[in-house]
Amino acid sequence: MTLKTMGVSEKTKELVAPWKGRKGGLIPILQSVQREFGYLPEEALVTISEELKIPKADIYGVATFYAQFHLKPRGRHVIRVCRGTACHVRGSLKILDKVKQILNVEENDTTEDLRFTLEPVACLGACGLAPVMMVDDETHGRLTPDKVQPILDKYE
Repeated sequence: MTLKTMGVSEKTKELVAPWKGRKGGLIPILQSVQREFGYLPEEALVTISEELKIPKADIYGVATFYAQFHLKPRGRHVIRVCRGTACHVRGSLKILDKVKQILNVEENDTTEDLRFTLEPVACLGACGLAPVMMVDDETHGRLTPDKVQPILDKYE
């Protein structure tokens, strides 16, 4: 069976196998599953629960506690709009509203075509460039609403 034809459950079992009978494997397993599928599918979490004999509620507890884990598919590009004080004072809410309008998406959601995920964040640490948004690892600062569309067009 090739990787492309291997189902979620089978691939998850493969990722769990090196950790069976060992302590401390849950987070590395979740990281591997997310790296494989782009998020943590329900079927994978059930398989991890069965394979490690850990209650599903405990696995969900870990998966929802850490911000690095995602239970829904995410877009190819993640947009983070800063909501910190400096950005807020300089108009980040208008930037966030413009992104939502252009993409027809709500906060912490993904576009239907799985191109973008929108995540407002507390701070991006680029206060001198306020208001700021990041697309993937690229920072865009000193934004105005009219600058948003040309930036997003680069990620088509």
